[in-house]
Amino acid sequence: MVVRKRAAPPTPWSKTLAEPQIDDSAYVHSFSNLIGEVKVGANVLIAPGTSIRADEGAPFAIGESTNIQDGVVIHGLEQGRVVGNDGQEYSVWIGKQACITHMALIHGPAYVGDDCFIGFRSTVFNARIGKGCIVMMHALIQDVEIPPGKYVPSGAVITNQQQADRLPDVTESDRTFAHHVVTINESLRVGYQCAENNACIMPIREKLEKSINDVNETDYRNSVANMSLSPEIVTQVRSLLSQGHIIGTEHANQRRFRTKSWLTYGTFKGGAKQVLANLEACLQNCQGEYVRLIGIDPQAKRRVLEVIIQRPDDTPGVPTRTTTTKTYTSNGRSSSVSNGNGKGHLSGDIASQVRNLLQSGYKVGTEFASQRRFRTKSWLTGPAIESKREAEVIGTLEALVSEHNGEYVRLIGIDPNAKRRVSETIIHRPGETAQVQSNGSGVGKRYSQGAASNGSSSAGLSSETISQVRSLLSQGYKIGTEHANKRRFRTKSWQSCSPINSTRESEVIAALEACLAEHQGEYVRLLGIDSQAKRRVLQTIIQRPGDSSSNGSAKATATVAASSSSNGNGSSYSSISVSTQNLDAETLNQVRSLLSQGHKIGTEHADKRRFRTKSWQSCAPIESSRESDIIAALEACLAEHQGEYVRLLGIDTQAKRRVLETIIQRP
Repeated sequence: MVVRKRAAPPTPWSKTLAEPQIDDSAYVHSFSNLIGEVKVGANVLIAPGTSIRADEGAPFAIGESTNIQDGVVIHGLEQGRVVGNDGQEYSVWIGKQACITHMALIHGPAYVGDDCFIGFRSTVFNARIGKGCIVMMHALIQDVEIPPGKYVPSGAVITNQQQADRLPDVTESDRTFAHHVVTINESLRVGYQCAENNACIMPIREKLEKSINDVNETDYRNSVANMSLSPEIVTQVRSLLSQGHIIGTEHANQRRFRTKSWLTYGTFKGGAKQVLANLEACLQNCQGEYVRLIGIDPQAKRRVLEVIIQRPDDTPGVPTRTTTTKTYTSNGRSSSVSNGNGKGHLSGDIASQVRNLLQSGYKVGTEFASQRRFRTKSWLTGPAIESKREAEVIGTLEALVSEHNGEYVRLIGIDPNAKRRVSETIIHRPGETAQVQSNGSGVGKRYSQGAASNGSSSAGLSSETISQVRSLLSQGYKIGTEHANKRRFRTKSWQSCSPINSTRESEVIAALEACLAEHQGEYVRLLGIDSQAKRRVLQTIIQRPGDSSSNGSAKATATVAASSSSNGNGSSYSSISVSTQNLDAETLNQVRSLLSQGHKIGTEHADKRRFRTKSWQSCAPIESSRESDIIAALEACLAEHQGEYVRLLGIDTQAKRRVLETIIQRP
């Protein structure tokens, strides 16, 4: 191998003509370029196209088992030094087992600690990165010190110490990703060295040629045809083996399967062909039973995969279809993923709701409860869903519904940034079929329950109102009502209807219909009440003086969540029905633009006299950052202040100033 290494050119900064010092076990590709005083440790990989130039700033040090990938540039300024782990001064210090990925730029003075990962096209200049940090793609790190074990997201620009100190910690999944990249490049180093050593490469070539000549195409086709493992299982096995995991199996008859008392069949060692053959033998020996495939991480001593590959009703010789896969997260908790071949328990509308949550950047969680726990609101947390793929999330929900068929199951939407819940939807009840209905801009909630599943009552309540009632009751809230004539409505002097003490849906709906009938020609609004926190979680006008209640077509035209902060059990209520009949496209675009910039939304109103004196009054505060909630609040403000001026406010919470004031309603 001809390594491109040479002394630093004679310059005002370098007069010693120092040359690179490369350990014998390191591999430096001939298409890379090393100049000057560069110390390369043991088992280092320097890939093609790298440029490591210690001609101005020097010296450089690259620790053992580090890989410098294709296109990396390492350079340094004359001024500025960092102290390496050996106590000496360097222009650039890169520690042990670090990974500098494609097209990254490390410009001295710079220190990159042990076990660090620097992502594609990221730049490090005049900075110190502590041990075990992970810097993702297209990031800029300049003039700061990153504490050990921190995570820098893709595209981040970290140029002051306050930003560096606020960075999140590295998670186990991040470390797994970085370790996987390092492992691949370690294999590349060994492969490069072997390819340039005849004593190493010739036996491999001879073995490959012999295996090709010995292949009998007919026997190969017959062996494939006789396999009872599906291509998906074969792919999973090969993937697990390539990651260094161990393959094992467990089996259970139908009684043991119901009680989850699996018996260990054993673990399989060897190559992929031998492991697949052992799996075939296991399926033959355990015909008429459940068999599941286990992936085991020998280093962490934990399971990384569980997938059922045979069921009692499977036909021998027919490729097995995987029905439920359980993957394990770093904290040992599991999540089930359906591969789409089992019987689905969820409607397509739930898939739409999941899609909306994922597209909004929210995480999906689950909870379940027996009937006793449901009455006491003692929900148990379901398996964590780390995936952001819709199919895997739906599969997990289906598996959970199957596992807890006689219990309540609810879907949780979680805002990971604000660390709060944005929605709660019961998707399964004991003995009922779950049905979730999406209504466009928001997430609707509707549950089938006998004859009441027709979507609306016959005496004036719309399907949206019934959905709201069901949702409030399912979360343990009480229902109330208030009414006001036009004069009281203008002065916000609402009066309470008869209290509704029941929690049964039919009785609550009957009480609502009675209130509507008693106060025809007035405003009536529905209240959701958290009796523990003693506050309102919802206010919805369900009747206006001009509405007709005789044909069951009354509409809830304004829905407002009274508070979007977490309640006593950690949940928050999201507005269900959002009407946009009073907001034009320009206003909607302004709202979206403000939210995308991280601003808050507010509203103010004024009658003609106050408008002339610029004495605006604030509407109800809008704490939510979800577009559907904000639109609902704006609609409610417009409806409540008809005949007045209403203006939209954009508020920069950090600078504590308004960035927008625009009138969206005039008398």
